[in-house]
Amino acid sequence: MDSTILVRVSGRDRPGITAGLMAVLGQSDANIHDVEQVLVRGRLSLDVLISVGEGQATVKDLLFYGWENGLNVDFDVVDEEPAEVMTRSVVTLIGDAVGPQAFGAVARAIAEGGGNIDRIVRLSRKPVTSYELAVTDGDLDAMRASLVEVSRAQKVDLAIQAEGINRRSKRLVMLDVDSTLIRDEMIELLAEAAGTGDEVKAITASAMAGEIDFEASLRNRVRTLAGLDESAIADARERMRLTPGARTFIATLKRIGMKVGVVSGGFTVFTDHLKTELGLDHAFANELEVVDGVLTGEVVGDIIDRERKADVLRIVASAEGIPLEQTVAVGDGANDLDMLAAAGLGIAFNAKPVVQEAADTAVSVPYLDAILFFLGLSSSDIWD
Repeated sequence: MDSTILVRVSGRDRPGITAGLMAVLGQSDANIHDVEQVLVRGRLSLDVLISVGEGQATVKDLLFYGWENGLNVDFDVVDEEPAEVMTRSVVTLIGDAVGPQAFGAVARAIAEGGGNIDRIVRLSRKPVTSYELAVTDGDLDAMRASLVEVSRAQKVDLAIQAEGINRRSKRLVMLDVDSTLIRDEMIELLAEAAGTGDEVKAITASAMAGEIDFEASLRNRVRTLAGLDESAIADARERMRLTPGARTFIATLKRIGMKVGVVSGGFTVFTDHLKTELGLDHAFANELEVVDGVLTGEVVGDIIDRERKADVLRIVASAEGIPLEQTVAVGDGANDLDMLAAAGLGIAFNAKPVVQEAADTAVSVPYLDAILFFLGLSSSDIWD
């Protein structure tokens, strides 16, 4: 009769430990069913699930190998057939700092939802700390609801996603621009030149909070620009500031073969510039009317509003041959809500409360490239 044994090797790591262990197992004709290895600050934990035939000296040989190499070797006899795992999910945890209180609250939320943490991997240490927790079983909706409360109480960012091909194979990211890809609001940059900055800021705040209709608010704000010389556009572009981590975020996405686009309730005179500067694949925005070098205060064509943003996501995904389940949308304002809902993963980035409530997950740290950790990348994957 074969025995199924979990072998755990621990100690100071160095090259050749795994190879030596496998050599011992090979000599006794052991069968390997599973292998997991973790390294933390130079300390190795290597688990190997094996089955060995009756009369084999495998355990004795492994103990001798451990003694020779200064390693601890422990054994557990386990069930031959593993318990069936119903579901798998992944929890991503991001924060300026992640202490035991936050980690403990996350673990409790998972356990209360019936989930079990199978593995924890650190994704990054700077400029934010992030971890990925592999979870087996549990009610996804119950765990998500609990994790939302933990996120608020502990001031960390959390996302839970069903494990599967759609999570691991996102292929398109569509971004809002104002207060997402850039730190500014395009129209406010122009309004400052027109002397209507305070008026426009007040209307913008109400529109982004969902308090007034976006199209009406945009037309009202643009009308305050009537008579502004076209040269003010170039000056405003010079003052436009990218969000920290924006270049890294897009460069990394492009490096791994993802399509990246922007869709904005702002203006093509800004988004076309960003498309060229950052190497974006797609850019959609409103077109300001200019006659004889002067802004008329009107917009040409249909307005890109909340509904149109979602339509653009669908159009781009279809044109690229990408299922919506493999898309990501990122935004901060009420006019992004439909786009976030349509995407496979909708992320609220430093967003208004109404958007945080509706999105799949929210990012509150001020770095756009922190979103990469929700896509399963680690700091070693990030392309500066």
